[in-house]
Amino acid sequence: MKIGLFINTQFPERVDVPAAVPDMIEQVRVSRDAGFKSLWFPHHWLTEPMQMLQIMPAMAFLAAEARGMLIGPNILILPLLNPMHVAEEAATLDVLTGGNYVLGAGLGYREPEFTAFGIPLSERASRFAESVALMRKLWTGGKITHEGKFFTIRDAGLSLRPVRAGGPPIYVAGLVDSAVRRAARIGDAWLIANASSIQEITPQMHTYRAALTEYGRPPLEFPIARECYVGSSFKTALAECKAALEYKYAAYAVWGMTSPLEGIAFEDFARDRFIIGDVESVKDEVLRYKELLGVDHFIMRCQWPGLDQEKTLGSIRRLGKIFAELA
Repeated sequence: MKIGLFINTQFPERVDVPAAVPDMIEQVRVSRDAGFKSLWFPHHWLTEPMQMLQIMPAMAFLAAEARGMLIGPNILILPLLNPMHVAEEAATLDVLTGGNYVLGAGLGYREPEFTAFGIPLSERASRFAESVALMRKLWTGGKITHEGKFFTIRDAGLSLRPVRAGGPPIYVAGLVDSAVRRAARIGDAWLIANASSIQEITPQMHTYRAALTEYGRPPLEFPIARECYVGSSFKTALAECKAALEYKYAAYAVWGMTSPLEGIAFEDFARDRFIIGDVESVKDEVLRYKELLGVDHFIMRCQWPGLDQEKTLGSIRRLGKIFAELA
């Protein structure tokens, strides 16, 4: 098993974001030194009043601090982007990281983003599938011709070939069965989202594994993203991170997604969904996920808007020790 850091690039409206950048650098350095193997970044546009660093500049800026770690989006909203642009940037990041770039991608869900880009929500899945196929063609090198429903290339090729043969792996996120099957059909892994409960994921993992057999495409790994906080005490861990997590999940309602906290106590929502506790309880929970789902790459988001830096670093260090023991 390995562990990755899902770094927070979102900040409440009153936070001085330039002043917070050194904290992000420190988080990456501490996680790398603690044995974390990957670094992941969220992606959205138009998040006002929440402030958010844009993903490509942030990844490029922090890549030097993440030497030897995989880096990638979790997740890039692919249907809103031109796949030629994405393929070019992915190839550059693959070269800059020595072949350690992974493209995590998903459909997106926020109506304001799709409206701003002039793309109907109804085209998400078809744009996504064509984009993935086209990027894989481009990454093979040489000039190609593509006449698709949404995109056209005539006798042209990328300006840079990726280090990794065939280009960066594409991890496909998905919350419903059709998306899980899509991940098996065209992705290199299914990237399990943070907010899905273990009860929701378990049958979907059966669906995913059955689809892998059907399509004959073994994944590179079984990654899962989780909200995770490791406190020094089991009794105080939830209280220490609760306000920041509630802020983050309340934002989903503002962004146009049904709030997952609506009508339910936070403690009940967090159970079987977030991994929060002390070292021993978090270790036990990680092992439970591994046993029930067979996941082997835990992508842990350890900070949310408003969580203190020292609490974040302490959680990261404790997670590193847990996974060192489980290695």
